[in-house]
Amino acid sequence: MKKEVAVEKKPKSSSKKIAQKTVRKVDNSSIYDKNKAYSIEEALEIVKKLTKTKFDASVEVHFRLGINTKKGDQQVRGAVSLPNGTGKSVKVAAFVSPENEAAAKAAGADFVGGEEMIAEIKKTEKTDFQVAIAEPGMMKNLAIIAKILGTRGLMPSPKNDTVTVNPAKTIQELKKGKISFKNDDTGNLHAVIGRISFETPKLIENYQSLVDTVRKSKPASSKGSFLKNVSIASSMSAGVKVSL
Repeated sequence: MKKEVAVEKKPKSSSKKIAQKTVRKVDNSSIYDKNKAYSIEEALEIVKKLTKTKFDASVEVHFRLGINTKKGDQQVRGAVSLPNGTGKSVKVAAFVSPENEAAAKAAGADFVGGEEMIAEIKKTEKTDFQVAIAEPGMMKNLAIIAKILGTRGLMPSPKNDTVTVNPAKTIQELKKGKISFKNDDTGNLHAVIGRISFETPKLIENYQSLVDTVRKSKPASSKGSFLKNVSIASSMSAGVKVSL
């Protein structure tokens, strides 16, 4: 006859309980109608009211494009010089020939070099810069670090004017507020046009320059409406639709 063995049941540990986070939704209906499209002047004023951060938040523009991202000839990519800059200092790396290194440094490049700088990046995989520019003759040398730069969106390209025969001029433009843009895999495009502290007229000028340039970047094979939707937001606010 088998003996029954009493099994002591251990109490469930309270530590295994999953803590639930309480998400508080902010009601901004008294400030704006999220389903309405506003003029750029009105939209910017609304975004400023919605932004209540202690730091100087970025102002972003988000485009919904009428493109098929699976088609290579419908990729949207370009560059634009914002008349009032972005309010953000960018670090620029310049891959140039020895005879152009002094000019690149004088123009404001943060990192300047050729073979030695390429070898250092290959060794350490460190890229402490936001934009890279290169002379056409340096592009073949960049092949050994193309994967490192490419996966971080840093590979110089003629499409956004970062492959240039005039490195000093390009560096100066980047330091003054020239930005690059390209669509993502979902057909959206995002760009920063300044800081929340900027005066509204300056943000409007930057916005208009960006919109005009993106419009001109419409692929020839893209049919129908190209700019389907545009909204603006700060880095810490909800988006506000802008009428086109």
